[in-house]
Amino acid sequence: MAINVNTVYQTVLLILNKEQRGYMTPLEFNKIGTQTQLEIFETYFDSLNQQLRVPQADTDYADRVVNLDEKLSIFKTTGDCTYSSTTVDFSLPAQYSGTSSATQQFTAVNPGLTYTLTGDALALSNAGGVPEVFLNGIELASTAFTVSGANLTLTTQPTAGQIIVINLYPKQFYRLGNVIYSAGGSVLPQEIQRVGRSEIYHLNSSNLTKPSTTYPVYVYENNKLIVYPLGPAPGITSGVSVDYVRKPIPPIWAFQSGAQYTFQATESCNFELHSAEQTELILKILKEKRGV
Repeated sequence: MAINVNTVYQTVLLILNKEQRGYMTPLEFNKIGTQTQLEIFETYFDSLNQQLRVPQADTDYADRVVNLDEKLSIFKTTGDCTYSSTTVDFSLPAQYSGTSSATQQFTAVNPGLTYTLTGDALALSNAGGVPEVFLNGIELASTAFTVSGANLTLTTQPTAGQIIVINLYPKQFYRLGNVIYSAGGSVLPQEIQRVGRSEIYHLNSSNLTKPSTTYPVYVYENNKLIVYPLGPAPGITSGVSVDYVRKPIPPIWAFQSGAQYTFQATESCNFELHSAEQTELILKILKEKRGV
């Protein structure tokens, strides 16, 4: 689903050379690529807002809302919120504050489908980091492996002696989606209604509208969730999670210096945009560089 960073870079260089518009170094490409990916990513939200206002074609592959949601689905994720009894609010899912990425290498054994993560790779895995796995320099599809806690598990047995490399990147919170409350037991999870600061005053003024654990509400301020009824018990002090959209991971065209730049696939990071965006991505990078 991702767009290969080397394919994009080589295409950009080819067009620049053909148009005699100069050269783009890998460092320039990485910086421009990161900004361009964010620009395309940000357009999804405005485009989705506009498309929701107009009738859509009830035909496979032609529904614009569905197509935009498919592009956004790459970045949708969930996380648990942490309650603070001091400030009486919930923090958004913890963002990993360690290294910006982690890499670990293994030599395949036979039989051997599961490999144990350690150090920064383990910390990022436990923090829900986004993984990329390479087998002998070739990136594996997301369906070819699973990462859970300390374990990297491949779905197919590699040949003994092959090199397995896993890169993990931290998730970065971008936009809040639904807020969910799970009371536990036989009670089904429910979505918590979002209200403004002025509304909560009116809701609390009457026993008929006052929030309860059956019908909770929340106020979102300063990246904190203030969930009503407030804790401690019988208020809500646990069981709150959120659906959110994370930021795209910056693309990296990694290289080894020498007489010329040599692409290093296992140290690189592909564009996370939907594959349908490849042409738009290349054109925007060219426009940023030389106005091609």
